Amino acid sequence: MPYPPGKPIEELARELNIEKDSIIKLASNENPLGPSPRALSAIKKKLNDLNRYPDGSAFYLKHKLSDKLGLPSDQIIVGNGSNELIELVVRTFLLPGEEAVQPFPTFLVYEKIVKGAGGQVVSVPLAGFDIDLDAIAEAITPKTKLIFLNNPNNPTGRAVKKNQMKGFLSAVPEDVIVVLDEAYIEFAQDETDIANGTEILNEHPLILVMRTFSKIYGLAGLRVGYGFGSKVLINYMERIRQPFNVNSLAQTGALAALDDEEFLRKTISVIRDGKIYLYKELEKMGLEYVPSVTNFFLIKIPYKAKKIYELLLKKGIIVRSMEAYGLPEYIRITVGLREENERFISALKEVL
Repeated sequence: MPYPPGKPIEELARELNIEKDSIIKLASNENPLGPSPRALSAIKKKLNDLNRYPDGSAFYLKHKLSDKLGLPSDQIIVGNGSNELIELVVRTFLLPGEEAVQPFPTFLVYEKIVKGAGGQVVSVPLAGFDIDLDAIAEAITPKTKLIFLNNPNNPTGRAVKKNQMKGFLSAVPEDVIVVLDEAYIEFAQDETDIANGTEILNEHPLILVMRTFSKIYGLAGLRVGYGFGSKVLINYMERIRQPFNVNSLAQTGALAALDDEEFLRKTISVIRDGKIYLYKELEKMGLEYVPSVTNFFLIKIPYKAKKIYELLLKKGIIVRSMEAYGLPEYIRITVGLREENERFISALKEVL
């Protein structure tokens, strides 16, 4: 089954024959404020250089990330979104027949890439809505090569605590690679007890941490992500990484976005306030939800969620049905701007 992406605004506008400006998309965990203003300004200045190939080593971006992370640049790799890094780590280290362990439900791309490489996926059910690290440790066999941990986890929005992660890593064999996907970690920066890749990198010899500019920085359309880990892991991944894998506008935008602290603070404030409003409204409606540390969360619907998803589409509101994630009674909603959140609540009341 192909990966089910969030429905594009343009496609829904065509289907409903309505103006696309009247549609709100709360399905793909995008930044409702748009791109970082600093990134936009820098990109505009770069447009006249599009006849030139991009920097094949992402030299300046890697060095800026090096300063930010406090790591040597040879422990950093840049990719076409963190999706490419998932593919790179699988292609580099997983042989046909070897195993990758993951919680479930989690980001669907891990399984697709592993199976595409001839590997075996071992899925470990969540404990409620949290990753069950003890069960994942028990699932490790001599055939296990990779462990994928999405922290905070998509689609549940829940995160692993520092002490839990450290205890887990001590139980993982030294030759097993732990891939820590932190696509949403910036949204959880106020949660001081959550495991963070920069703080646990030395707890296990083979950790690859992945992050992205798609979410909090608002650059999803440019496809740029980065990973960091041991020099050994990064060196081998660099050997099979395609040259010019990250385009020049993506590198320029990411470089500028790293300095846009004001934009990050504003984004976090909007998401925090949005969740407070949405949680209260859902409680008034008597609907259950899963509290999240990210910019999205799950809502339990008293019907098949896919039907509610379809009815909301007809009102020009795109959310995500969780059927593909094994949660048929849930929808996932991205926190939007205040007016978007209000319109969603109003529409949800109507369709229910």
